[in-house]
Amino acid sequence: MSVIRTDIAIIGAGMAGASLAAMIGDRARIVLIEREAQPGYHSTGRSAAFWQESYGGPQVQPLTTASGPLLKAEGVLHPRGTIHVADADGERALESLAAELAGGGIDFTVLDRAALEAAVPGIRPAFRRGIGEPSCRDIDVAMLHARFLARARAAGTTLLVDAPLDGVERVGGGWRLATRAGEVRADVVVNAAGAWASAVAAMAGAMPTLVQPFRRTIVQLAVDPPTVPDLPLVMDARGRFYFKPEAGGRLWLSPHDETPVDPHDVAPEELDVAVAIDRLEQAVEWRVVKRERAWAGLRSFAPDRAPIYGFDPHAPGFFWCAGQGGFGIQTAPAGAMLAAALLLRQPPPEPVSAIDAARYAPDRVYRAG
Repeated sequence: MSVIRTDIAIIGAGMAGASLAAMIGDRARIVLIEREAQPGYHSTGRSAAFWQESYGGPQVQPLTTASGPLLKAEGVLHPRGTIHVADADGERALESLAAELAGGGIDFTVLDRAALEAAVPGIRPAFRRGIGEPSCRDIDVAMLHARFLARARAAGTTLLVDAPLDGVERVGGGWRLATRAGEVRADVVVNAAGAWASAVAAMAGAMPTLVQPFRRTIVQLAVDPPTVPDLPLVMDARGRFYFKPEAGGRLWLSPHDETPVDPHDVAPEELDVAVAIDRLEQAVEWRVVKRERAWAGLRSFAPDRAPIYGFDPHAPGFFWCAGQGGFGIQTAPAGAMLAAALLLRQPPPEPVSAIDAARYAPDRVYRAG
């Protein structure tokens, strides 16, 4: 089997790897290495698919905010809006959220009980206040991911699928990657392996840190009355659930779970599905007619829950593009722009020029560890 030689090998063809390849494919030879038969199989393809400016907190917001106009230009955003709801026990969380939104310059409105009832018909009386975040949008994740992959290929990127890594080693001034699809020799390796990022780093002798995968559950329900198309994304201020409408009057519901797991082809647990439905029934007066399907995805975080972008302080030529958690879709354009500038050692382009890249540097996680 022949050896593929390239400037940059990107490990992982999910949203992180695909968006980065699309950004730099016209400036370097790229090989995109994917362990599965289909790029985006684990996290990208299982997203709840929304862009919400406040989601992820102050560390993530600059990337989300910068990505908004870029996603709009792609035509992958569709109006949705968010309402954060609170019962008596959630009042403090709602107040903290209002302060965070104000501090981040995010437009919001405070909703009383009457406004909640108008926006979410059937919400139970225990939920007396809320916060509206009108800028929230749905994202067509499949279209966005496909466009990044298409641009990368058009720029000359080679995509290897069914290519799990068997080894990564430093050879001379570059890297040798052994994959089941053949050997790749690269000057630089980019770790965009999502839930497998720590395993890839360990293979390469890179910075010791834990990018921990967490399981997130989503269940699709038929409810009575059926959901209306303009129902907002509804999020509990205490992080116990969120739900949004889906085609045909259905509902996508999550118990907002974060269960630490090893990286694998994750599946939903029946207990998490039951918890989600119970929390929904405590929040609204709708009747669950049928559970139609359920699935789970992996959200992978560094210890401080901010993404990691930059060259590794211990392994020359090893670059991190990992730890995006559950925010990698909504931050993809800006995250890829920032990572591309760091990777190619070029000034960041205007959309991300005001973002402090140091907050995402790998060495800050090493020091924290």
